[in-house]
Amino acid sequence: MKIGVMLPVGGSDGPTGGMPRWDDVRAMARAAEDSGLDSVWLADHFFYRAPDGTVAGMHESWTLLSAVAAVTERVELGNMVLCSSFRDPGLTAQMAATLDEVSGGRLILGAGAGWHDPEYEAFGLPTDHRFGRFAEWLEIVARLIRGETVSFDGKYHRTADASLVPAPDRRIPILVAGARPRMLRLTAEWADAWNTAWYGAVSDKLTDRLETFRATTAEVGRPVATTIGLVVRDPAQSPHEADPTAFAGTTPELAALLTTYRDLGADHLIISPEPMTPRSIQHIAEAKQLLDS
Repeated sequence: MKIGVMLPVGGSDGPTGGMPRWDDVRAMARAAEDSGLDSVWLADHFFYRAPDGTVAGMHESWTLLSAVAAVTERVELGNMVLCSSFRDPGLTAQMAATLDEVSGGRLILGAGAGWHDPEYEAFGLPTDHRFGRFAEWLEIVARLIRGETVSFDGKYHRTADASLVPAPDRRIPILVAGARPRMLRLTAEWADAWNTAWYGAVSDKLTDRLETFRATTAEVGRPVATTIGLVVRDPAQSPHEADPTAFAGTTPELAALLTTYRDLGADHLIISPEPMTPRSIQHIAEAKQLLDS
């Protein structure tokens, strides 16, 4: 089972509770690389507006991911998850092929349909038919990065004999995050990995989702890896904003939790650490070492 971590991208993710700088992102990425973790991930938003109107700013995630690729050599890289509404499918496919080249074949193309209406409304993006738009986008992207020439005449997207030149050197894995039945089926048809998030201790909600997804993949007849997002708090540090679902056990207790997730059949855990510091990454890495021993 692989274990990766979310990197800071905005809001209060910085080490002092404010907007993180590039130095903070780089330090976290290097800590993950040096400590033996398997992957690093970045969220993708223009901003987040809380119900009380407070706005958390965000850096542009693909730019950061490309920069992370240049300062690491081993860890896999992905978005958790790229919002399809923000980028044309053809552009996204070419971005993926280029970043996979830059990173030496380490990209996981994480994607989703988007959900936060305020950022859509602020930038004039349509909020209707998000599933239908995503379904067309995903098919085009998947076929392009798998080396096909794509002619597609959909309701929302069109291509005519489109292809990537040069095509990617390998099959870039696609990860899709989603929970509803139509999204699960779409994932089973087109993706290489599925994500469900965010959890602390194992819950009935999680086991129900795992059961539903496995039934869907069995119907479609394609193997799809299972990835699960966790929130983990380092008990030796105090986060600036605490998630009530976060798991806050000691290193041995965290190792036991990771074992439980492995026994549930998780292929890859993606951990959002609290707080987002290199020390939190070390806590996770030490638990992984116990898991692997």
